[in-house]
Amino acid sequence: MPDVSAVAAIDLLLQREIADPDTQWSLGTFGAIAEFARDRDESVRLTQSIEAVAAVTPRGGIALKPGGNSRPFASESITKSGWSHRIALCLPSGDCAMNGRNALTEIGADHEALRPEDRESFLFDLGLGALQADFCVRVSNPSLATRLRELCGRAIFEHDNPAMGMILGANPHRVFISRLGRIEVYQPIPPPSGKSPEGPHTHVLPRLLKSGRTHAATEPVPDGWIPCAHIYPPHPLRDGMGEARPFDRTRHQRFQRILAACGDPEALAIKQRVVDAVLAGEPPVAIAGDRHGRAGIRIALRQVKAEGQASTTLAAWLATFDQSGPEDGDDPTALHHEG
Repeated sequence: MPDVSAVAAIDLLLQREIADPDTQWSLGTFGAIAEFARDRDESVRLTQSIEAVAAVTPRGGIALKPGGNSRPFASESITKSGWSHRIALCLPSGDCAMNGRNALTEIGADHEALRPEDRESFLFDLGLGALQADFCVRVSNPSLATRLRELCGRAIFEHDNPAMGMILGANPHRVFISRLGRIEVYQPIPPPSGKSPEGPHTHVLPRLLKSGRTHAATEPVPDGWIPCAHIYPPHPLRDGMGEARPFDRTRHQRFQRILAACGDPEALAIKQRVVDAVLAGEPPVAIAGDRHGRAGIRIALRQVKAEGQASTTLAAWLATFDQSGPEDGDDPTALHHEG
């Protein structure tokens, strides 16, 4: 039986975040991801219930239905100049698998489309073979659908397969689906040399997909759990486009409460030990921990500095623990929530 209180907490978390226009979302895997974001003044149709949440705008949409076996896991990662944060909506590894198709495949009419007018259009799975997500395009043009049907059964990235060129030229909707829900993107696909548009968009990076990873190495996820969607609450030092902004203590404290409720207790304990020592004016000392724990030390120091808290030894701690770049590069498929 699922933990009723845990399910209720997830429901409340989703309802609160879907209502916040500054919260952003993603769904996918390492190397292929759909991102959803909306502007404060953008028209939106919201759904907030104990069963599901959804937001649909003229540029895209998201719908999530977590279910009783899902678990939110909040974490922070070190970045080049600050830190990032997110909440992974996870499923047990035995429950997360999607279809794992490895070739272009027609699925049929998309009866689960977020907008009624899209439900007779046809879904084609690109066949990227990922564990926890299917990556589809939704085709309303009968001619394009006919041409793609003729190419079904072939790998989308075969050197002589014209399917991807057809898709890039036609700009169909992208629909990325996991066991927890979907993100749909209605905006045009940018050219290879172009910049991703603001708001909902997708990234597909074949080189990273080949790694078979389910998430970035910089993101700590509990063993046996797979992230099937992500929530990115507003960051205290960056806006939704990743641009610097003055430190927002309310946003910072809000995420720290989430971290305390559904983060890693060991990582939290390391962070608190560092903060207490720095604020007490203690000199730097060695603190044991794995790679994520070491990153947590640096994050704690950067957060104390950002908050402007008085400490006679903060500079010494920073010089001891935070003089190098990140231990790993940022996830190139993730949202830019760097502080």
